[in-house]
Amino acid sequence: MADNDLTTLKFEDALARLEAIVSQLESGSLSLEDSMARFEEGMRLNKICSDKLAEAESKIEMLVKRADGTLEWADYNPKPNGAQ
Repeated sequence: MADNDLTTLKFEDALARLEAIVSQLESGSLSLEDSMARFEEGMRLNKICSDKLAEAESKIEMLVKRADGTLEWADYNPKPNGAQ
């Protein structure tokens, strides 16, 4: 697939394609050249999936219940690694 074709994929489609590539690579049935081409495509798909997840995360809002029982919208702020 061409790079511009990859960037127009929906997240689910990009992830499914990445999973198919992983399966092909794990099978060991590809030639070295085909394996390298699939690996390169997989790396591009991984970046696309990561970018789409980061974009979605930045748009997430959480509905927070305040102490007085009312609800308000708050920006999503994930806890740093290890924080609880």
